[in-house]
Amino acid sequence: MQELPAHPLAIWESFYVIVGSSAAALTGLQFIVVAFIADRREHISARTLSAFATPAIIHYSVVLFVAAALSAPWLRVTMVIAPLIAAGIFGIAFIGRVAYKMRSQSEYEPVLEDWAWHVALPLLSYGALFVAALLLKSQETLSLFVIAGASLLLMYIGIHAAWDTVTYIATDQDHLPRRPEPAASDRMSASS
Repeated sequence: MQELPAHPLAIWESFYVIVGSSAAALTGLQFIVVAFIADRREHISARTLSAFATPAIIHYSVVLFVAAALSAPWLRVTMVIAPLIAAGIFGIAFIGRVAYKMRSQSEYEPVLEDWAWHVALPLLSYGALFVAALLLKSQETLSLFVIAGASLLLMYIGIHAAWDTVTYIATDQDHLPRRPEPAASDRMSASS
């Protein structure tokens, strides 16, 4: 009995189960990071949060989308091209928006590392995703590896963003005024 060749996406199943699950878990952890920031909320504007914290959620969501798209039961590999192209275009446009918000917020002066991790590397990832999707029909194996690499890079970018946010808040505590503690009489009336 002759064995049928494996579907090209089937050999990536374990990879995308791990990557997709990790992206989903990291999305939950990013919510914890934002909750950590909430204590300092009066010092961080929505524009600054959307420039530096929101992109991690978007990157994780795109990784989860790519994992789901490549794990779907497509009849042919070429059927996944359109969703991947759409994800790449979305990501490129989103990074343009992030760059604008980074420039227009006034609470923090982005340094070279910020531009690299929040603009250049994500742009590289989304651009690679887009190009790999375009070449998927003619360069299947190479394209699938590029898509996997772009997905991993987006996860690392999200992890870096979460870590950067937490360490900025934790180490900058001496420079920002803390929320005033409620007076003892207010605490006692609240507990009664």
